[in-house]
Amino acid sequence: MKIFVTGGAGFIGGNFILNQISKTENEILNFDKLTYAGNLNTLRKIEGNERYKFVEGDITDLSQVGKIIYTFKPDAIVNFAAESHVDRSIDGPMEFLNTNIMGTAVLLETCRKYLEKSPRLRDTFRFLHVSTDEVYGSLDNEGFFTEETSYDPSSPYSASKASSDHLVRAWERTFNVPTLITNCSNNYGPYQFPEKLIPLMILNCLSEKALPVYGDGKNVRDWLYVEDHCDAIYSVLKNGNSGDTYNIGGNNEIENIQIINTICTIMDELKPRDNGAKYAQLITYVEDRPGHDFRYAIDASKIKNKLGWEPKENFGTGIKKTIQWYLENEQWWEDIQNNTYQQERLGGIS
Repeated sequence: MKIFVTGGAGFIGGNFILNQISKTENEILNFDKLTYAGNLNTLRKIEGNERYKFVEGDITDLSQVGKIIYTFKPDAIVNFAAESHVDRSIDGPMEFLNTNIMGTAVLLETCRKYLEKSPRLRDTFRFLHVSTDEVYGSLDNEGFFTEETSYDPSSPYSASKASSDHLVRAWERTFNVPTLITNCSNNYGPYQFPEKLIPLMILNCLSEKALPVYGDGKNVRDWLYVEDHCDAIYSVLKNGNSGDTYNIGGNNEIENIQIINTICTIMDELKPRDNGAKYAQLITYVEDRPGHDFRYAIDASKIKNKLGWEPKENFGTGIKKTIQWYLENEQWWEDIQNNTYQQERLGGIS
């Protein structure tokens, strides 16, 4: 299979490409704008591989996207490309609307024209759009998001992803573009940009910085190890029914404060502080961010029952692997600290 991957220099996209090159015989073209979160160091180990090619580009550029797709002639497109951090969407929402909505529209429209010129591909071609459980809004203490849950986004980020999901369904129903949508819970694992909760806490521990907890820390998320997510995406790409949506979750509902305390405990074991104190003493409660959803919880029974996928990692095993990776790969995150992001708080709150 020839797979056109957008956003492949990002966290999930990069892991997906590494997964594909190591576990399949598929040919990958990685198309990425290389924004602040795009990092080709993630893919350094496969540079020169004959089944991998990188092209720098912007999914909102209709001409460039068309040229690449018509030249590469993919069997599938997997769209990871997105502005993805809620706090950044509060600081600057328009970039999220442009990339996440208009970029998806450009990809879909190019696919439509591509399939019109190559109608024989229509039965096998797939456009897989990688989305988020945040489109569903917030849950109380009970219940789960299913594929039938109504959309109720709270942030500019989740609203832009909800909009792009609607576009994908519209191009399927109106233009017969074969599409798939996955809505995943919070990812964590190697190569995650350090603005996200888990790598932020790990690197703040290493830097002896405060560990900021929004509000009372009781917000709940379901956590999915990134390699499990990549396996799920490939399962959907190979075996999912065109037009279907699949929720992907890790079966790990945990309060944010529990996440941070777990990281502190493992860090105490693997990298004790020089002064002998516990990392948990660095925890600091800060003003909550605007529109902070209380709880996300995924019902992933459809992908399990229909496609036979379920996560291999529980949070206990996955978080230890993740922390160990950051401890062993200082150069990767130090380059980010030196050039891009110094773990400052975002989201319009000082």
